[in-house]
Amino acid sequence: MILNLPNLVTLSRLMLVFPLVFCFEAGLNRWALVLFLLASGTDWLDGYLARRLGQTTALGAMLDPLVDKVLVTAALLALASRNLVPAWSVTLILSREFLITGLRSAAAEEGISIPASIWGKAKTLVQVTAIALFLLPAPSLAFPLYWVAVGLTVFSGGEYVYRTRAIWLTKK
Repeated sequence: MILNLPNLVTLSRLMLVFPLVFCFEAGLNRWALVLFLLASGTDWLDGYLARRLGQTTALGAMLDPLVDKVLVTAALLALASRNLVPAWSVTLILSREFLITGLRSAAAEEGISIPASIWGKAKTLVQVTAIALFLLPAPSLAFPLYWVAVGLTVFSGGEYVYRTRAIWLTKK
């Protein structure tokens, strides 16, 4: 079944993006924080359920990272719109995400799966933590952590490109 419990949890994360953005825009930081943490928590939950219940699907494998990107993109754009982070840094982060998605798609067409690296996972964790801190009255903690996230974004992007070089350098 395609719409199994893990995939429904993933879709619920997508549905949380819209009220999250509304709360960001309305300056309702506490509600935005609650929604962001809830949505971020479902990222762990859907993967856990899929493995535990033996309900991994191609749809889930495609939707999960896509919904993660939508969630983080929405939050970063909201932060940039409030001038809390520079737009160029958000552009850098989004460019990396599009590049990695493209590399993974190209690899998938060759029947190759590119799992997330420890650096990509660390990048996501630091991004989520920094975004959450921006929603608290703790910008002194959020801003340095955000720059660590930007650095990890660049490093992990380079690492993905390096790991996949055999795929995109080979000619058919």
